[in-house]
Amino acid sequence: MKPEKPKQLRVLLRTASQEAYFWLERHVSPSTRYSQSHYEEQLRAALQPGIRWLDIGCGHQLLPEWRADVERELIAISGAVTGLDPDLSSLRRHRTIKRRVTGDAGYLPFADASFDLVTSNMVVEHLDHPEVCFGEVRRVLRPGGRFLFHTPNARAHTTRLARRVPESLKARLARILEGRSVDDVFRTYYRANTEERITDLAEATGFDAEWIRPTTTSAALAIITPLALLELLWIRLLETPRFSRWRQTLIVSLHRP
Repeated sequence: MKPEKPKQLRVLLRTASQEAYFWLERHVSPSTRYSQSHYEEQLRAALQPGIRWLDIGCGHQLLPEWRADVERELIAISGAVTGLDPDLSSLRRHRTIKRRVTGDAGYLPFADASFDLVTSNMVVEHLDHPEVCFGEVRRVLRPGGRFLFHTPNARAHTTRLARRVPESLKARLARILEGRSVDDVFRTYYRANTEERITDLAEATGFDAEWIRPTTTSAALAIITPLALLELLWIRLLETPRFSRWRQTLIVSLHRP
């Protein structure tokens, strides 16, 4: 068998699994939406022409791969966007932001009150010392500015399972379940990933917690059809108010007085 044939077979199997999942989602939990779409809506609402915007952990993209057109549209609304990431190779591959800076979230290389909006998409869970980052974000925000971020919920079943996976296996699982490359998987700490912890961090660093919204998202085990069915049944339950605190992700808006 030629080397390309196993690869083609894997692609066909993944495609079939994805199609089966979408059918299940429509019939088992039709109100479920990918949490990135919720984050995208909040990001759009926060943007306005000329706003000074910093994205922390911008990597090589701000939104999922298939939302590249929307990402370009959002960048164009602001017109003054800066992306920061510690990984130089990711910054070099970034697809939309022109002004890119190599740096650490714990020591932002910007003057006080430089930005109107700071965002972070699936990055806060990677912070070893989130209180330092939150303090830095407050410093670089102007009065009245906002810190908008999207991160996993530490109470969610997906996070609880992920925390039990050895670091040596996480890259392999991310490739199988999500199609992510090895160089796009980073260590997680989950030290700012509950509503209570975020509220405490906001108070300690001088923010007002405007809102914290637990949000459901698509099944993590989407490509394993039998498990996807069970997970979708659970997600459907999560969408009821009684079980909202166990939803998979949190979208947060902090206000700098």
